[in-house]
Amino acid sequence: MITRMALFFVMTFAASACGLGDIGSGSSDAPRIVVSVAVSLSDALRRASDEFERTTGVTVDLNVGGSDTLATQLLAGATGDLFVSADTRQMDRVEAGGRIITSTRVDLFSNQLVVVSSVDLAGYVSGIRDLESLRVRRIAMGDPESVPAGVYAQEFLKSVGIWDTVRSKVVPTRSVRAALAAVEAGNADVGVVYQTDVALAENVSIAFVVPVEQGPRIRYVAAVAAGAPHESTAKQLLNFLRATRARRIFEDAGFIALGGATP
Repeated sequence: MITRMALFFVMTFAASACGLGDIGSGSSDAPRIVVSVAVSLSDALRRASDEFERTTGVTVDLNVGGSDTLATQLLAGATGDLFVSADTRQMDRVEAGGRIITSTRVDLFSNQLVVVSSVDLAGYVSGIRDLESLRVRRIAMGDPESVPAGVYAQEFLKSVGIWDTVRSKVVPTRSVRAALAAVEAGNADVGVVYQTDVALAENVSIAFVVPVEQGPRIRYVAAVAAGAPHESTAKQLLNFLRATRARRIFEDAGFIALGGATP
């Protein structure tokens, strides 16, 4: 899922190979910045970016994907200004590779896991132990080896002692939205996804919500990319995302703001 950046990755390397510099460098008066953002945060970030654009004149292009994919792009040399990951592990990878400005790294938001079921199973899944039932044959979640939502889901299922029982049922997907789509399409009986994604879905029911205090420690973390073509503007956007006006946008979408708001 990429908004206004359909050929971002290809174009980035083409531009780099030809010595053309960064993508979409607008006029010096109104720079164009690229934000690589986890898919689960992308809709709310688009709304916040639109507000930022209206107040600053800066154009914000979103490169949307799984956090692991975005991290791999940055480590491979992709040009960008800001990275927003759905977990700390992918940000750690990028930081270890020297691809972010460490001093700008900050935790922005949290989220909550929910278990959704297909319409056919509505009412049959109401608690975590129901995932062990023979009626539940396929459980969609982000790939627990790499996709943050899947990592969080696996962590939770391990914490309640049923991972070894249900792991053979897991259908790993490349993103949390893909897990939700699998349930919508009937290709999985249940899915473990973020609460913020459920509002986008059709033909699914919320089986149960994982209480924040019982669930994994979900963290969306952001940092300015090392060598960002528009470093000062990226820092300006990052500060905006921590400000009260932007935080309200994310909270309205169901995210949990972390830390104090900046002025």
